[in-house]
Amino acid sequence: MNYKFDLSMKEKSRSSESPDDPVAIVLAAGAGLRMNSDLPKVVHKACGRALVTWVVDTLRRVGVRRILVVVGHRAEMVREVLAGEPGVEFVEQTERLGTGHAVQVCREALAEHDGPVVVVTGDSPLVQASSLQNLLSEYERARPACLLGTLHKADPTGLGRIVRDSTGRFSGIVEQRDATDEQRRITEVNMSTYVFEGRDLFRALGQLRNENRQGEYYLTDVPSILLNEGKDVRALAVLQPCEALSVNTPEELRMVEAEMIRMGC
Repeated sequence: MNYKFDLSMKEKSRSSESPDDPVAIVLAAGAGLRMNSDLPKVVHKACGRALVTWVVDTLRRVGVRRILVVVGHRAEMVREVLAGEPGVEFVEQTERLGTGHAVQVCREALAEHDGPVVVVTGDSPLVQASSLQNLLSEYERARPACLLGTLHKADPTGLGRIVRDSTGRFSGIVEQRDATDEQRRITEVNMSTYVFEGRDLFRALGQLRNENRQGEYYLTDVPSILLNEGKDVRALAVLQPCEALSVNTPEELRMVEAEMIRMGC
């Protein structure tokens, strides 16, 4: 198996957990090569704090008490910045084989979980509690297999477009490189913010294929797998404009920090 599960917080985080309570997976294994640094991307700081700590705090604000952080590149540094954080557990992705693989390595840790699984990225410190709460409320109301948090972006270049059918229902994610001219005009985009039904999620992950140039397993393929099984998959444009900002480069880090200052970090 390509992971290591850190049990140090396990009993503490599960002591009052109900099977229906949401848990979260935070993707934080990447090296962030475009940051021109050997640091894990998620430990770079905005407003004086590591990016991943902002994400963890937001998850707690919406009532998520158990948070699995997937670590990889220089994992010890991510563990250090989150040391002592209540409810945080670490799963190590020893081979970085894509976002789908990063979630898959959490399967054993969540074997007994029967409720919603929130999946977010650790390099998006501007994720908003109101957005996550809207997604969790819709999950509680409708119990779909997957909810994607989306937003409309004036310039969606480079982002996966949300394709809908004639009735407005979600029908897939099309990446920029694969999009037709018409699809490239779509402004609704995927921002890697999800709520899944746990058992549906891990079953679909087992069907992922890595038949692509990078040889990786992509989480963005999971909604289509579920849809093809006849499952209820929904995309909700509930994310705020600031949530379009994530960190991949030093310039983007400066933009994120400027927005956080504007919002009163």
